[in-house]
Amino acid sequence: MAGSKGQSVDEVVLRLASRQHGVIARRQLLDFGLGPRAIEHRLARGSLHVLRRGVYAVGRPETDRDGRWTAAVLALGEGAALSHGSAAELWGIAKETPGRIDVSVPFESRNRRHQRVRVHRRYGLRPADLTQVRAIPVTAPVRTLLDLAAQRKPAIVERAVNEADRLDLVTPDGLRSALDGYAGERGVARLRTLLDRRTFRLTDSELERWFLPQVHQAGLPLPLTGKRLNGFKVDFFWPDLRLVVETDGLRYHRTPAQQARDRVRDQAHLATGFIPLRFTHWQVRYERDHVRTTLLAVARRIEAGRAPKLPS
Repeated sequence: MAGSKGQSVDEVVLRLASRQHGVIARRQLLDFGLGPRAIEHRLARGSLHVLRRGVYAVGRPETDRDGRWTAAVLALGEGAALSHGSAAELWGIAKETPGRIDVSVPFESRNRRHQRVRVHRRYGLRPADLTQVRAIPVTAPVRTLLDLAAQRKPAIVERAVNEADRLDLVTPDGLRSALDGYAGERGVARLRTLLDRRTFRLTDSELERWFLPQVHQAGLPLPLTGKRLNGFKVDFFWPDLRLVVETDGLRYHRTPAQQARDRVRDQAHLATGFIPLRFTHWQVRYERDHVRTTLLAVARRIEAGRAPKLPS
């Protein structure tokens, strides 16, 4: 059918294609009243160009990345959405697999395979799992992170969570709460472990109980605890070594004000000749070898710097 207010079909097609990054689906052309012969005519005269089965570029054959993503989603029909690594790249939190686009479709979808598209047939994608970015259907941030966690290495997933947090797409607390609605799905356990590392906290007594044995095993004297230095209360303090150890309950997600205060603390200690060292509560509890060897290496460097230099 022709467009409203006297618009021609080609004008309506162009308007829709401009919203879809220069691409349009065959089914959309049919909805506008263009029959198979009219579509073939436009292909012959160069106003349409085949991108994928049932998807065309309008006006010129070249498309940008958003156009390629849109074409892949349109080719797979109703309910399709960019997902996994491609969704992560659209959100700006991770890279997609080079040369391949990830698209999720409802499990009952009858769409066939498409070149350079990995199709994920999904049960139970909910409305909350889907949204749009730049008019491209895409899985929502939580769903995207779950899909990444089910496929990618932990370091990649951790970076993606950090980026999603930095871009205000999710918060650690919000992500943790959202995972309750995905019980039993792949990726949930890995994300929970990652969030535990970020938000794990020990009480003061638990912190001392786990940290002080590592100090002893590193061969260091016991530190002072809970003392004030340069106007700040510090967790552990060796006056003779001029070493300060601070511990954080949150590994990455700290407000700008907290981060600024931490920098001021460290700067104040450095300016007065002390060495500030930071561990997370998770490291103190679960990465004890790392804490112990780091303490020992720092203490050795301090002692080496104290040693009198031999005359040349």
